[in-house]
Amino acid sequence: MLKWFEEIEKENSNVVCSKVRLARNWSEYVFPFRLSDEKSREMLSRLGEGLKDLGDADGRDYESAYLEELTELDRRALKERKILNSSILERKAPMSLLITREEDISVVINGADHIRIQVLSSGLHLTEALKTADQIDDYINARFTYAFDEKYGYLTSFPTNMGTGLRATAVVHLPSLSMGKKFPSMLNDMGRFGVCIRGVYGEGRENYGDLYEISNQKTLGRTEKELTDLVNKMALKLNDQENQIREMSLKGHRLEREDEIYKSYGVLKYARRLSMKDAMTFLSQIMSGVCDGLIKLEEPCPVFRLMLGIQTANLQKLSDRPLGKEELDMARAAYLRSELPGLVSP
Repeated sequence: MLKWFEEIEKENSNVVCSKVRLARNWSEYVFPFRLSDEKSREMLSRLGEGLKDLGDADGRDYESAYLEELTELDRRALKERKILNSSILERKAPMSLLITREEDISVVINGADHIRIQVLSSGLHLTEALKTADQIDDYINARFTYAFDEKYGYLTSFPTNMGTGLRATAVVHLPSLSMGKKFPSMLNDMGRFGVCIRGVYGEGRENYGDLYEISNQKTLGRTEKELTDLVNKMALKLNDQENQIREMSLKGHRLEREDEIYKSYGVLKYARRLSMKDAMTFLSQIMSGVCDGLIKLEEPCPVFRLMLGIQTANLQKLSDRPLGKEELDMARAAYLRSELPGLVSP
């Protein structure tokens, strides 16, 4: 079966992926950061037993693991593939993970909250992701009573997650829009609409790959549907704005764009060493070129899969030994030479 990031979406093609995350806590236990290791293991065992039939209920194939039994490299690779986040990666307490083979659905137990349900998909499918997350949420809540307050909603470890406990996210590819002088001020204004936007990869103000993550700021005072609809609306707005600028660019600078895209392809296909920054920059060019029909590959290629594949831990997993920085750059180039399809002759 395909992993979620191996699927190709053509509609709203600047929207790379969607994510819905629900934070929940079991009323019988204190929040995870106050939970002893002994109580944590007790809770993991009870929740694991209660969720063992989840796959039978929803028809999906799940795998389970205690995070402490995974290697550090495996945990970092899961973070790069959007399953775990930094806070979970750094946490030392006993935790477990329930995940589908497609890696689109995961349940982390005893992370920042007792239960974190996450649904991922390629493209813009927040409504569908929320429906799936709600079904799993209902299954769990039928077996375990959540910590809930009539006024404040679901009680969570962090006050910013209280209410619905929902974080809806869309990742949008904005190579043209982000070049505009007004783009930084536009990002700052996003808060007025109830969403925040940030670069996905890079350091400081740099954003390798031109990917931006849009998510709801508040979780209290609005319904889950209202929050996902808000993020969906803003993602579509940015998608349309990006397309408008691209159309103008094609009218006046088509040859220049084609030249840059084909140069990027040439480097990716034949380079022997590539830094993360260069690889992400060139893949961004390929992503927009495929979207705009300026370059045709011999077979469909989800470029975001390549962006995930060249991350350090996932590259390291392909090797049988630890790699230094220069060796990683060589491995990155080799991976892209192998995975990037050939070109259809003009």
